[in-house]
Order: sequence, then C-alpha cells, then structure tokens
Amino acid sequence: MTLWRIRATVDDRPGYLSVLTASLALRGVNILTVQVQPTEQGAVDDFLVDAPDTLDEAELIAAVERGRGRHCWVARSEARGLVDQPTRMLGLANRLVRDPDAAGEALRALLGADSVSWRPASANAERGIVDATMLLADPAGGSFTLRRAAPAFTPAEYARAQALVELAATVARRAAEQVTLVLPDGAEVAVRPACADDLSGVLELHEGCSPRSRQRRYLGGASLRQPARLRRVLEPNRGLTLLATAAASDGAAESVVAMANLLGEGDEAEVALLVRDDWQRRGLGSALLRRLARHADAAGYEALVLHVQAENTPMLRTLRRLDRPTVTERDGTLLNLTVPLAAERKGTLLTPGA
Repeated sequence: MTLWRIRATVDDRPGYLSVLTASLALRGVNILTVQVQPTEQGAVDDFLVDAPDTLDEAELIAAVERGRGRHCWVARSEARGLVDQPTRMLGLANRLVRDPDAAGEALRALLGADSVSWRPASANAERGIVDATMLLADPAGGSFTLRRAAPAFTPAEYARAQALVELAATVARRAAEQVTLVLPDGAEVAVRPACADDLSGVLELHEGCSPRSRQRRYLGGASLRQPARLRRVLEPNRGLTLLATAAASDGAAESVVAMANLLGEGDEAEVALLVRDDWQRRGLGSALLRRLARHADAAGYEALVLHVQAENTPMLRTLRRLDRPTVTERDGTLLNLTVPLAAERKGTLLTPGA
C-alpha cells in the first residue's frame, strides 16, 4: 500500500462527499484522514489515503472524477503526513516561540510552498490569494509572499498562515520589549510585558507582599486579589502591564518582584505599582514608572492618573522622581494625582501640585 494526498473540489451538497468516497473505495483506497475547506467554488476536500501499490496517479484522478470531484490534485505522501493538522500547527507554533525568525520556514512546512520570500511592502499592498500566490501581512512590517504551483491555496490555509505570522511577530515583539535594569545597588532585574501565563507568578508576588503594601496598592483593602481579577489586569484591553523578575539567591527559578499597571480610560491612563517589600526603596518603582510614562506618551494618552494615600510617602517620592509637572487634588486621605502628557508634548508649562 502507498500513501497519497488527494485534493479535489466537490459541490457542497448533501451526499456528494459520499459519492466521492465510494468511488475511491471501489478501487481499494482507504481514507485515513479528510479535511474539508469551504471556498466560493465549493468544498475543497483534502484526503490522506492508503492506496494499493498497483494504482498510479492517473488512476486515482480518474476515480476522483468518477466520484464527481473536480480540480483534482494528487501527490505521494510520507508517514509524517499522518500527523493531523492541529498537531502540526501546534508543533510549528512551538518552534516559533523558540525561534520567531523561523517564520518563513514554518510557512513552507505548513503549506508545502514552492517558495517563501519576505519583502518590505507599503501599507496599501494587496493581501490574500491571487492565482498561485499568497501574500501575508507581517505585523512587524513588510509582507511574506508564498508561491505553490499546485494545489491552489485555500482561504483556510491563508488564515492558518496569517495566524503563524502574527504569532512570530508577537514573540519577537515581546523579546524586543524585555530589558534588563541595573538598580542603584547593582541588583539586576528583567522587565517585560505580562501575559496570561504569568498569573501564578503574580499570585506569588501578592502573597510575598505585606498587607500594608497590598493596601497601598489597592486602597480598598489588604486581602489577596482573586485570580480572575488579576488575569484581567495582566492583559488589559487598553494599556500595559509590566513585570519585573529576579533570580533567587539560591539559584531557584526567577520570581516576580514587582508589577506596574497602565490601564487606559478614555484619554487618560491610570497607573499603579506593587513592589515586593524586600525590593522597595531600591529604585525599582521609579524605573517602572518611567517606563510606563514613556509608553503612555508614545500611545498618545493625554495624562497619567494616580490615586495614592496621603500617607504613602514612598509612592509620592517615586512620583516626584518622574520629574514631570503634577496636578494634585485631595479627597480626605486620598490624593488624586494627574500628570499631563499631551500638554508637555506641546511644550506647555504647568505648575506642579503640592
């Protein structure tokens, strides 16, 4: 028996797929896997089959055509073709997480493309499938061009390929955004954007903070945050969450020692910091606040907003180190602090608050 890949278009009507499979069965062809991809011309059926050694390509095409299949493409396959499409996609995604620069090789492996090339492209360049060519937008800039003489690309393949390209761009962006900070006392911490997988580390951060530190961060109480609420904070719809991680002195895995949140609300962005007690008063909070301020500037927010308890001297000191004009409003024991950004970009001078 020999493994073959067969792709054919079938009218998307009840019973038509069974006619095709029956025609193959009459020739002793065993269907191992089948994927159905809808297109404007009909359903594209992609089969992996085990056929008698006596059958050649022409006979397989004839069997497909007798089963009302059209635009038939047939090619020999290998045992690795037995891997189902979801498993193949996960394997390629895992490869891109380790090496985002391998996007071109991953696309070739995914689609069996004859060629894959990358080039800078203008924003209005056409994306999609044209004849035997697929053009994919690269979120990092430019575009990928894939060519395959046969079989023709399908919309489902385009969606899979675009998802891989976006994954590679996300991994590369996160790697580029990670920096190492050297604090005044010589200690080093890694700072990077947070993701959903950081939930356990952030929970440990909260457990390692004193009730007083948690109460200063959340104002409403010192109890531990619920995982569901923290999960939303890690990947806000608008804004950015930064985590600082450091290696333990005993050589254990890195732990999260600080979290900085920038949550967009209209034209303003609310800022909050949580630094583990043993990492306070070492310049880490100031460094994180400066990074959030630069991000808010670049994102076009008009102001930073902070809600700080009047007795929270360390946080007020951290804000003063930002060295930006600040407007202060007091509401009982709570200070509402506003750091205008848009006005500063325009060169307008503001009088710092008390």
